[in-house]
This record gives sequence, C-alpha cells and structure tokens, in this order.
Amino acid sequence: MFTGNNFGKTVDVLQRTMDVSLLRREVISNNIANAETPNFKRSDVNFEAELAKAMASENKHTLPARVSDPRHMSFNETTDYRSVRPRRVLDYLTTSKNNGNNVDIEQEIMASTENQMMYELMSQSLAWQFSQINMVVR
Repeated sequence: MFTGNNFGKTVDVLQRTMDVSLLRREVISNNIANAETPNFKRSDVNFEAELAKAMASENKHTLPARVSDPRHMSFNETTDYRSVRPRRVLDYLTTSKNNGNNVDIEQEIMASTENQMMYELMSQSLAWQFSQINMVVR
C-alpha cells in the first residue's frame, strides 16, 4: 500500500526490527534458562549492522566500475534492505565458568532490559508515524 515512499520504508524497517527484537528476546530467554547447564554456549542475534550496511549501500552514488568478466565481483553492488535476515550467532569462543558455560546472567539481564526498551521505542515510533498519517487524513 505504501511501498516506494519514505513512510512505507520507515514502517517496514520498524516492523522488521521489532520482529528481530522478539527473536532476540527468545534467544536471551534461552540463554538465561541455560545459565547453569554444563557446556552450554550463549547465542546472540545479529541484524542491525547488516541492515545499516544495506541501507547505506542504497544511498551510494558512485561511478559504476567496469567488469570485464561476469565472474568478477562488483564494486558497488547495492543490497536491498528487505533481503537482510537476522542471524543467530553462537558464542563458542568464550568460557566464563568452570563447567564450560559462558552465560553471564547479569549481562543477559542487561541485554534483556535494553532489548525491551528498544522494542518500546520502536513501538512508539511506529505509533507516531501512523499518528502523522491520521493527522493528514483528518
């Protein structure tokens, strides 16, 4: 309905980021639930950095590089922000306990609080976007 304009893109990015926030909540909950499980390795969700790179690649206005062979890599290839997917990453390099577990409960609680605050902020931003449309319609 609103695709192709700034409002539609903003709403879509907010919706995608809120979905990732829900996934992150599940991952953090799983980490907390397994805080005392021997040899359990915590997980994290990566999304925002890839989304930022994709959004930045759409705004590049550089000269096109000439490619002489189709197998060559493109220099300024744009990435559609809608193709970015969240990645669940396993932190297998660290160990903070003698039983091989690397879940720090305080760190997970802080991550959970930060995630909840970001979700609320995105929810308020989305409500503000729709209130602006509502104001125009009236």
